[in-house]
Amino acid sequence: MFDSLRVPVIVAPMAGGPSTPELVAAAGRAGAFGYLAGGYLTAANLAEQIAAVRRLSDGVFGVNLFVPGIRSTVDLSAYVERMNREAARFDTRPGEPRWDDDGYSAKLDLLVESRVPVVSFTFGLPAESDVERLHEVGTTVVVTVTSPDEARQAAEVGADALCVQGFEAGGHRSLFTDDPDDPCGGPLYGLLAALRLVSSVTDLPLVAAGGIVHGADVAAVLTAGAVAVQSGTAFLQADEAGTNATHRRALAEGGRLTEFTRAFSGRPARGLVNRFLREHSDHAPAAYPQLHRLTKPVRAASSQAGDPEAMSLWAGQTYALARTGPAAEIIDTLWNEAREALTRVTKRFA
Repeated sequence: MFDSLRVPVIVAPMAGGPSTPELVAAAGRAGAFGYLAGGYLTAANLAEQIAAVRRLSDGVFGVNLFVPGIRSTVDLSAYVERMNREAARFDTRPGEPRWDDDGYSAKLDLLVESRVPVVSFTFGLPAESDVERLHEVGTTVVVTVTSPDEARQAAEVGADALCVQGFEAGGHRSLFTDDPDDPCGGPLYGLLAALRLVSSVTDLPLVAAGGIVHGADVAAVLTAGAVAVQSGTAFLQADEAGTNATHRRALAEGGRLTEFTRAFSGRPARGLVNRFLREHSDHAPAAYPQLHRLTKPVRAASSQAGDPEAMSLWAGQTYALARTGPAAEIIDTLWNEAREALTRVTKRFA
C-alpha cells in the first residue's frame, strides 16, 4: 500500500481539529497520503468528513480510530477540585469525568460500510474479528505501536502494516497499556531504535513516526527500513489544517520545550510546556478519557481567550522547524530535501 505512494509521506491523524478533509485531500493530490482523525468524532460527523474527502479528491486516504481502553477506577476527586479552580479562571465549569468508548463500534461499522481504503488504530490492539471485517471489504489495516512486544501482538491479529511511533512524536503515545506508575506510560524508544527493534520481530511494512519535519529525516528512516514516514507536527501549521489560532501562535513563537503529560487527557502525550502542564502533571491520574472530558471546557475557554497556558499544545520535539504554507508545498519540500540528502550521502559511499 504505502510503498506505492509517489511521495512516501503520510499526514498523521490529529484528533481535536487539526485534521480536516481539506488537509487529507491536499495530501492525496500531492502524491502523498492523509488520514482523517476519527477520535472524538461521532459516527455521523466522521461520515460527513469521509464524504467531503471523496468530493475533494479521488486519492486514497485513511481513517484512524482510538481503540477503547479499560475503564479506570481511580479516585478523581482531588483532580476534579483542581479543575474547579482552573475553570474559575475562565468563568466556566469543568466537564463530567466520564468514561466512554468514543463510539468505537458505530465508527467501525461505518468504515466497513464505507469501504475506507486504509484504517489505522491507536491506543491499543483491535480485536482480530474487527481486522477480519475490514479485510473482507478490502481495507488495509495499520496498527500504531511503540515497542517490539506491541508489534508482535499487532502481527498476530492480522495487521497489514505497522506505524512505529518514537518518543519524539507529538500528541498521545500509542501505548497498548498505560502504566500508571510510569510518568511516560511505559518504555521509551527513539524512532530509529524502535524501527530496528520492531523490524527484528516482524516482516510487516513499517511506517516511521516521531519528530519528522525535514526531508533528511525522511531519507534517514527510509534508509533504516521504513516504507513511508508519518508526521503530524510538520503539518500543524499547514494552510488546510484546522489547528486553532492560539495553538498556531504558540508553535510559531517557539522557545518552549516539549514534555510528556497526563494533565489534559489522562494518557501520556507530548506537548509544549505551559502553566497547566507544569502545575498539574504531577497530580494527574492515569484515567483516560475521564480527564479528557473533565478538562475539555477549560481547554476550550483557554483557546477562545487566546491564552496558551491552559490548553493542550500538542507538538513533537522538532516543532520549531516545521513550516507554514499549503500542504502540497510542505510535501514537495520534504521530498526534494529527502532526495538531496540521499544524493549527498550516496556520494560518501562512492
